[in-house]
Amino acid sequence: MKYFDLPPIWLAGFAALAWGQSRYFPMGLSLDGGITDLLSGLLIGGGIVLMLMAVVEMRRHHTTLNPHGAPQTLVQSGIFKRSRNPIYVGDVLILSGLILRFDAVLALPLVPIFVWTLERRFIIPEENRLRRAFRMDFARYEGKTRRWV
Repeated sequence: MKYFDLPPIWLAGFAALAWGQSRYFPMGLSLDGGITDLLSGLLIGGGIVLMLMAVVEMRRHHTTLNPHGAPQTLVQSGIFKRSRNPIYVGDVLILSGLILRFDAVLALPLVPIFVWTLERRFIIPEENRLRRAFRMDFARYEGKTRRWV
């Protein structure tokens, strides 16, 4: 089950729900327009850039990308100076951008539900593993770097 319990799969599921809402239940609501298209592109692009920056930094420090894996290193440099979870921030930005791209107005409440899901399924367990593995280093890092942004 661990192989299917990964953030990209959850992101795809939430995106599919948003797409389904826009396709089958539009309810006559719309945010369609040039500004919305621009904003959706910026959100999706920004999410991808954040994720790539985080992956490069984690690879540079030779630590796992698997949210269920044991961390080899506490990464505190690069984008991780600004956020403890830049990949998850990227996931949320991508979902928000896709909701705007699909013009799925009724799917907007999926964003806070997705954030809650990421925190409960991935972030809190990951932080607990980091806390056990790196003790004081993680406590200092947690004190100076925010969880999201």
